[in-house]
Amino acid sequence: MQTFNLNKYGLAFHTTTPQLGICLSNFVDNNRSQVWDLGRDLSVYLHKSLGEILQPQTWQDLQFIAVAKGPGGFTGTRIGVVAARTLSQQVNIPLFGISSLAAVALDYVKTNREISSESNNLNNRLLAVQMKARQEQLYVAIYQFVSKDNSLQTYIADTIMTLEEWQKTLANLDRSYQLIEAPNNLANTVPCVLELAYQQWQTGKLTTWQEVVPFYGQNPVNSSR
Repeated sequence: MQTFNLNKYGLAFHTTTPQLGICLSNFVDNNRSQVWDLGRDLSVYLHKSLGEILQPQTWQDLQFIAVAKGPGGFTGTRIGVVAARTLSQQVNIPLFGISSLAAVALDYVKTNREISSESNNLNNRLLAVQMKARQEQLYVAIYQFVSKDNSLQTYIADTIMTLEEWQKTLANLDRSYQLIEAPNNLANTVPCVLELAYQQWQTGKLTTWQEVVPFYGQNPVNSSR
């Protein structure tokens, strides 16, 4: 497992809603996180906000960048992924694209500490995350929490389903599950975006900017921000 240089930082940002969430950490003693309600001004203030939270560190102090790749609003998701790809290329560091739904699942575990004990057997409970899409559809994914390293294993990857399809999928699961509704304020889960990326970095599973693409789940013509 790779070890992190204390003078290096991971940076994550979340733009899949009209809110902007940014988190910076060296994963020991220096953590900064903030959420802004920017609405349609997201693209205008993204780089300014990144620069503000980064100080006094510089871009050269970054070990990697992470971005919420969706699902979410088409415009915000595209802005975030494009910005992350550009920064990763310019600074020449790894870029991790993290599922918005995976961040919701990890945030649920961290928020509900009482269910994360071995006595509650969370390792055998699935985390089924759903988020409203368009045209009576849902963005959905299912994860399994691994308590020994606070990580998530993907049981069913991000996809889009009708409510009927999703209900059938849940009914056919062979173990108990926790149904989680994604909140409107997805940007608040940006620390989990960073944590999931850090876990990937530790295992040496590095990805480059070319490999990170947005997940829209549907035709952008039918998507809303």
